[in-house]
Amino acid sequence: MGWGRKFGIGLAGLLGVGAIGFFAFAPGIVESGMNRIEPTDAVISEQAKKLHSRLFVADLHSDTLMWKRDLTDPSDRGHMDFDRLVAGNVGLQVFSSVTKTPTNQNYDSNSAKGDNITLLTIAQMQPPRTWTSLLERSLWHSQKLHQAAKEQSGLKIIRTKNDLGGLIAERNIKGRGIGALLSIEGLQNLEGKRENLDVLFKAGFRMAGLAHFFDNEVSGSMHGEKKGGLTPLGRQIVQDMEAKGMVVDIAHASHTAVAEILAMATKPVVSSHGGVQATCKVNRNLTDEEIKGVAKTGGVIGVGYWDGAICSTKPKDIARAMKHIRDLVGIDHVGLGSDYDGATTVGFDTAGVAHVTQALLNEGFTEEEIAKVMGGNVQRVLMAVLPAS
Repeated sequence: MGWGRKFGIGLAGLLGVGAIGFFAFAPGIVESGMNRIEPTDAVISEQAKKLHSRLFVADLHSDTLMWKRDLTDPSDRGHMDFDRLVAGNVGLQVFSSVTKTPTNQNYDSNSAKGDNITLLTIAQMQPPRTWTSLLERSLWHSQKLHQAAKEQSGLKIIRTKNDLGGLIAERNIKGRGIGALLSIEGLQNLEGKRENLDVLFKAGFRMAGLAHFFDNEVSGSMHGEKKGGLTPLGRQIVQDMEAKGMVVDIAHASHTAVAEILAMATKPVVSSHGGVQATCKVNRNLTDEEIKGVAKTGGVIGVGYWDGAICSTKPKDIARAMKHIRDLVGIDHVGLGSDYDGATTVGFDTAGVAHVTQALLNEGFTEEEIAKVMGGNVQRVLMAVLPAS
């Protein structure tokens, strides 16, 4: 997520308007200002379009569920909805649950005190149970996605290897179908209780990042005050996730926590959204040693599309980061991690994800390499980690 201080300021500033106007219009106004597009001037060739139409495209991170929008309704704001997923030929989208972001959020140091999301839940008129409980916020996001899948037959919730295999078979035969996999951005939603992982698993969550923008009861954050490693609960949760068939995500975790996760991992690990220090020296991006560590687990690094990940919003810089990973550890460890609708500014929405295909062609990637980057690698990791049925 590319959250910044302007989110809390923007939403709080709208409290001065009348109550009816606030609840009706404020959430949309805030989102329109937070999830922006600076259109790229890059051109997608016929070669890239034809190649892209044959690909299985999988994106490891979107925060769309947080906003007051129905995924099945076309929207003129944000980065993603069902129609745009179809237009972008996306085969699998990971939807993250964001439950808390710190006041005055920044990349360097944040307290766990204060929370922007509480105000958002009230402004969006979410169920009152979500106003005070981080766990309930995630359960609400799960409910939203499951409702969208009921309304749109082309959207299929992915919980198991069998689900994923069925989706791929349907796309191969009928050329349609979009998988949706639930993830978590920071396990503060466990509320310090190990048993709540069972609740989240039952609700359909199959991936989780241990920390977000602040230190929590499970792990230190790259953006926290102490930036420590895994707590005893955190080490137990990593083991529990692997046993259940949940993908462990190191995005936002502190360097110490990342090293500890990679050392204990027995299954592929992902970095769902971010960049690499070698091409964009931002503290949240991965060092070469961390890239090697993810690759050693058999995992995948999802490269983001916003300036905090690639130091621009240009497709060529997405491809440049991907090229560094490929050259360092091999093509099997590169993937997409857009961070769409994560309070980010990007160069194209999900309907235009063929821009990445074009940028990879421009960078000299082969069609076989591009197929792995655009979704093949994520498919492999999910087949290695998810429960069978």
